[in-house]
Amino acid sequence: MPSELETALKNTATSVAKYVQDASELQVETRYVDVSSDGTPDFDQARPVARTVIRLDGDSESVVPMRKGTGGALEVDATLFEVHQQNVAAAIDYRARILNALLSALPSRARTP
Repeated sequence: MPSELETALKNTATSVAKYVQDASELQVETRYVDVSSDGTPDFDQARPVARTVIRLDGDSESVVPMRKGTGGALEVDATLFEVHQQNVAAAIDYRARILNALLSALPSRARTP
């Protein structure tokens, strides 16, 4: 029968493994809502305007907001794209801090080959 310490360590290892698996793909989606005439937004009706997916293996994809400009040519909606890029940068920074915290929590013997 495993001890309480063994059970706690196993549960912690399972949680860390799940987090690392979840962190292997970073998805950031920026959405917008229309504000009604009375000034209240309906957050349940939020619609995506940009999405970026970054995988730990270096693959990434982005969907950026576009609109038709003069003559029907597509142009990037710079304001929405800037907001989305700020969201992506914040998500990357957060993931890096969390992964660094997880790595620093490991004993130094486990981090060296």
